[in-house]
Amino acid sequence: MIKSHDQTRGPFRASHLRSGDPYELDDGHPIECLPSGGRHAKSNSSGALILESDPDVESVGVDAGFTPDEHNLRAPDIAVGHVPDTPGWIPGAPPLAVEYADTGQDERDLQAKIHTLLGAGTRYVWVVRLTGPHRVEVHTPDGLHMAYPGEELKAPGILRNPVRVEALYDPAAAHDAALRNLLQRRGYRDLDAVLEKGREEGREEGELAVVLRQLQRVVGPFPEANRQRIGQLGRDGLATLAEALLEFQTPDDLSAWLAGRSPITD
Repeated sequence: MIKSHDQTRGPFRASHLRSGDPYELDDGHPIECLPSGGRHAKSNSSGALILESDPDVESVGVDAGFTPDEHNLRAPDIAVGHVPDTPGWIPGAPPLAVEYADTGQDERDLQAKIHTLLGAGTRYVWVVRLTGPHRVEVHTPDGLHMAYPGEELKAPGILRNPVRVEALYDPAAAHDAALRNLLQRRGYRDLDAVLEKGREEGREEGELAVVLRQLQRVVGPFPEANRQRIGQLGRDGLATLAEALLEFQTPDDLSAWLAGRSPITD
């Protein structure tokens, strides 16, 4: 365990640190990690929400400790991917890491962290700048580019959906994106698709009720099993039955039609 009076000594190993110790390691040298302020914390929660809900993401960790080697321990604000449900430090590095930079950010430590993560296999490091004009620095092994509010961030092979820059720090934008993601996890394209399905189901239920009433008038009571089979026909099947029932005379005609036989036997 590294104690506060030891932080200028070293080198240390990841095994010297316990979960909850306020340090990361850079080539064996401890870096003190203090609690974050309100803006940083709220932005971090927005980013974690949208990234964890992406349909292709299986795991996300907040302040998860990764050990590329025994002398380095790095805990991105948000790590996307490779976060197991087990205790202890995580070997390697996450495919996508997000860092929030607010007032008081130590730029040298941040750049060292980015260098370590990219060198250990991280494909994207997004640095969300909360001071000055909001923006995101996208660091990759190939270089750096900037993204601004209104623009989208992409991480092919990690995220299914692009992420708007503002969704990483604005709760309203994050909620909208998370809703889309969660609906896609349930098989819907977006909220409009859910509403359309509801309207479609409502129309189908109305058509089913009309057909059942007409059958009751034409053939009289019929078995509950037939009622259940009719409920499974779908809109096209109901339309076909609505035409066929005009020639029905008895419940047997309905049973024959449902069985795929001629509904009328001369």
